[in-house]
Amino acid sequence: MLSDKIRQKESIKEIHERYSYYNNVPERGLVINKRPAMTQIDHEKVGDYVLLTVRDPLCAYDEDPAKKIAGRLENAELIGNSGMFTSYSGTYKGAKITVVSGGSGSPEMELILYDFMEYTDASTFLRVGGSGGIGDDVCPGDVVIASGVAREEGMTKAYVPAAYPAASHYEVVAAMVQAAETLKAPYHVGVTLSVDSDFVGGGRPGVGGYMQPWNIEIAGIYNRAGILNGDRESAAIVTLSALFGRRGGSICSVADNLCTGEKFEAGGGHNYAIDIALEGCAVLNKMDQKKRELGKNNWFPEI
Repeated sequence: MLSDKIRQKESIKEIHERYSYYNNVPERGLVINKRPAMTQIDHEKVGDYVLLTVRDPLCAYDEDPAKKIAGRLENAELIGNSGMFTSYSGTYKGAKITVVSGGSGSPEMELILYDFMEYTDASTFLRVGGSGGIGDDVCPGDVVIASGVAREEGMTKAYVPAAYPAASHYEVVAAMVQAAETLKAPYHVGVTLSVDSDFVGGGRPGVGGYMQPWNIEIAGIYNRAGILNGDRESAAIVTLSALFGRRGGSICSVADNLCTGEKFEAGGGHNYAIDIALEGCAVLNKMDQKKRELGKNNWFPEI
C-alpha cells in the first residue's frame, strides 16, 4: 500500500524518531467500528478514481451531490456515511469510481484525503465543484480544468512550504480535455486560485461591506496574472495528491465573474463539470489499461 511505502522511507522514519509524541497517536488515524473515523468508508470498496464534492447550494444541487452523481454510476452502493461525509462507489463505462460529499474548504478536504489515502491505493483524486470566475474570458456556465493551483489557503502550508507547486497531474488534465472536447462543453485550461476566506480573502466584501486595503488588491493581482477562477478546495486535493503519490486534478464550473462583473447563475455550468469528470475518468481508465498492457509507467500520445 502506498501509505506504507511512505511510512518506510528513511527520511520519514528519522522524523518519527525525533518526534516525542509520535507513539501517542494511532498509526493509521482514529477508527470507529473498525472503519476510518471521519469518513466511515468500507475501504475495500473504494474505486480507482475518487471524485470529491461539496454540499454547495451555489451549485444548485437538488439532493446530496454524492448521491446525485452516484445516480449516474452502474451498481452504485453507499460505502460510507459518517454524518460529516457520504461516499458511494460504482462504475462508469468500466471505470471504478467513488464519489464523496462533505463540507467546503481545504481542512475538510484534508479529512477526506487522509482516510482515502491512508487506507486505499486509489490512484486519482478529482475536485468536482463550483467556483467564481477571475479571468477576463471566463463566463458563467463555463468549466475550468485546472492545470495548476495557486495555494493562497493555509492547510497545505502545514504539509509543505508555499514554494511547492500545486500542479495537476498531466494525465488527468489530458483526459479531462479529451472529455470536454467530446462533450463539446465550454471549457478553459489554466490556473485556479484556492483561498480559505470565501469573502474578503477572495476580494468579495464581508458583513456590512467590510474590507481592508489588502483585500481590494487580491482580485486584480490574480486577474493580471492570468488566473482563471477561484475556489476553496482545489489546492488541497492537487497538493496532497502530489505529495502522496497520487494523481490530482480539478474540474470547476463557473457561476459568476468578480472581475468582469458577469452576474451569478446558480448551478451555471455544473452539469458540464459532472459530465466532464465522469467521461474523463472513463478516458483515464482506458489510458491506465493501455499503460498496464505495455508495461509503461506514464501515458504519452502515441501509446
